[in-house]
Amino acid sequence: MTRGRLRVFLGGAPGVGKTVAMLTEGHRLAEAGEDVVVGLVETHGRAFTLKQVEGLEVVPRTEVEYKGTMIPEMDLDAILRRNPDVALVDEMAHTNPRGMRNAKRWQDIEELLDAGIDVISTVNVQHIESLNDVVETITGVVQNETIPDGALRAADQIDLVDLSPEALRQRMAHGDIYKPEKIDAALTNYFREGNLSALRELALLWLADRVDEALARYRNDNSIEKSWPTRERVVVALSGGRGSEVLLRRGARIAKRGVGGELLAVFATRSDGLSGATLPDIARLRQLTEELGGTFHTVTGENPAQSVLDFARGCNASQIIIGTSRRPTWQRLFSRGFSEAIIESSKEIDTHVVALADGGSQVGRNRTRALPGQRVKQGFVLAFILPVLVTAISLAFQVHPNLALVSPLFLLIAVVVALVGGLWPSITAAVLGSLLADWFFAPPYGTLTIQHPANTVALLISVAVAIIVASLVNRYALRLHEARVAQTEATAMADMTNVLLGSTDQLRILLDQIVEMCGLESAAVVEKLSQRGHIDIVQSTAGFDLKKIGESEHDAIDDTHELILQPADISAENRRLISACAVYARALLQKDALEKSASTAHDLEQDNKARTALLSAVSHDLRTPLAGIMASIESLRSTAVTFTAEEREELMESIEFSANKLDKLITNLLGMSRLQVGALVAKPDVYDLRELLPEYISQVSEPDRVAYLPSDEAALAYVDAGLLERVVTNLLENSLRYQRSGSIRVGTGPAETGASIKIVDSGPGVKRKDREAIFQPFQRKGDTSTSDGVGLGLAVARGLAEAMHGAVTPSETPGGGLTMTVTMPAPPAAQAETI
Repeated sequence: MTRGRLRVFLGGAPGVGKTVAMLTEGHRLAEAGEDVVVGLVETHGRAFTLKQVEGLEVVPRTEVEYKGTMIPEMDLDAILRRNPDVALVDEMAHTNPRGMRNAKRWQDIEELLDAGIDVISTVNVQHIESLNDVVETITGVVQNETIPDGALRAADQIDLVDLSPEALRQRMAHGDIYKPEKIDAALTNYFREGNLSALRELALLWLADRVDEALARYRNDNSIEKSWPTRERVVVALSGGRGSEVLLRRGARIAKRGVGGELLAVFATRSDGLSGATLPDIARLRQLTEELGGTFHTVTGENPAQSVLDFARGCNASQIIIGTSRRPTWQRLFSRGFSEAIIESSKEIDTHVVALADGGSQVGRNRTRALPGQRVKQGFVLAFILPVLVTAISLAFQVHPNLALVSPLFLLIAVVVALVGGLWPSITAAVLGSLLADWFFAPPYGTLTIQHPANTVALLISVAVAIIVASLVNRYALRLHEARVAQTEATAMADMTNVLLGSTDQLRILLDQIVEMCGLESAAVVEKLSQRGHIDIVQSTAGFDLKKIGESEHDAIDDTHELILQPADISAENRRLISACAVYARALLQKDALEKSASTAHDLEQDNKARTALLSAVSHDLRTPLAGIMASIESLRSTAVTFTAEEREELMESIEFSANKLDKLITNLLGMSRLQVGALVAKPDVYDLRELLPEYISQVSEPDRVAYLPSDEAALAYVDAGLLERVVTNLLENSLRYQRSGSIRVGTGPAETGASIKIVDSGPGVKRKDREAIFQPFQRKGDTSTSDGVGLGLAVARGLAEAMHGAVTPSETPGGGLTMTVTMPAPPAAQAETI
């Protein structure tokens, strides 16, 4: 059975016309003779959409019970039994109620497709799984119904239903999308013009990527290697040299000239991994590429030019930018440069060649040009000793072999010298060996004159062969040396990575590893505070001497930080490793900076929330008592009404009550402010809590509802009586506010660290998981705003208690309610004895 085809209408937001487009296509197919049914259409009560359904066969829905409610859903089995040519199924990302065969509607659609039924469906961009987080950031709305990208990308055809934000908002305002009571909220929230523009761009970009995928798949299926530059894609070939930044910036300027241009930086290296830029060079270029809005890629191959061309054709590039150095003419005669190879093979891709002053732009060049100096010196020593030694041994035994025997011997010496010291010592050995062979072993002996021309040719060929073999052996020796260095670096970096991942003090561990691997005395990361040389040590190892910083090795980490190494004599083998460590150090510093930034941002966010809550509280809760005071005063001053003495007394009491309430609110605000800035200083003394509580109870709004139950034992505590009064009164007012009737019980007793006060109410109580939240500033139980105050009472109470080294702990009241236990520290022994 042939699988059905899936066509999806994609929209940027609800109301753009996806469902209408689906129904219109259904009518067109039906008129063309196709058997079309409506599997499910969500009209949302829109009259125009309902009218579009007319004339199409609708498969009745099935009823599914969910949480005691019958919900109409698509009848998948009925559609399968009907077996139409085309089924119209709306809202592909819909979640089915529990109990249905499939969890998601797109899975229902898969069954229809497997049955050979073509399906036309709809989906909004906010429901695409990969864009869910982005949509939440833009709109602030979490989308619970999503569809996997793979399920949508598998569609045979995706059509974008587009509508400008202005037109969509106009449709919303006319009542074409939502009911009238929802229009204002929608226009001021989800359907803001900025939101709609961003969602529209997301839909366009997502569909553009899908078009690119389809184009790439078509080119691959049809073996089309020729580039089709559907958009301006600029590939910049990099080597890590100083000219690479110039190439990148040139490429960025070219890419920005066209709409939708892309910058792709590609670093080409050999497949053996032994040539190319250093890790700091690559990190620098990657960062610059990202800053310019491009993407950084690495390709590997024996032929760097062909690797770059393959990459450019693979990404459908329109232009390639390469750099070329001004090489001498004689070099061009013997080898074809990278730029020449690109130009010769680029064909349909435009190639821009940028002339650079140095050779640093040559892609894939070998950065390591010589063996260590010590090995070269040893090679020169052997180049002089071995030919002379072989000649002396031959003469000592009075042996005069012919050139046919002695030439391979001197050739062997040249090869051995090449393995030890490289090319030039080997050439020296070959030339010296040929001279000694001519002097001692070619007749006439004792002269540089060669009697037979054949001997001359033999000597010249021997020297030429020695030079060629020495060059090959030298290249092998260089590669072997680079491989060993690379292996050492890779092992060191792997070990260092393992150590750093398991450490919290990563920068110090990094410096210790550098000292150990490179055999140094000490190392440090310093920050340059000014142009005058003032520095600050960020991290250092033991033994680092700041006075010797001028005699140390400096390796730049970033614009303001340096890696300082002591002593300064760093071997050539360790310099690449140290440069890589500098990149590690930069990453660690950036990570620390980001963590600090995130912490600061979190603090600022909390401060902003607090300010918002404070402004909300001030605008409402502080205004309420002020309004009561102003209304009472205005009534008293009015000459239009004559008040009796009792009425005037009531108005005066109202003014006094409102003023007291306002005073308490302001006192709590000031108290919280002082707590947050650490400006509150407690002045404790020794008190018996039984003597303080009656006075505190008399200060609350309804003292008659507070039942004081003192203990028989003394409750001595070391407290600030004024601060404790605010703690107790705030807790009492909170209990009175939520327990509308009945008494609040207050008692004292001993505690492990001193004395305690228990305030017990039988109100609604607080769930265990919510008990800590009620102590947050500007919070009320249930997040309601029906009670007086700004939600600071409990926060201030706990803060003041902690300022006296005490605590406020909530617990459940047996039988229902909330018990607040205030624990205060015991007095010092010397002072307790005086009580």
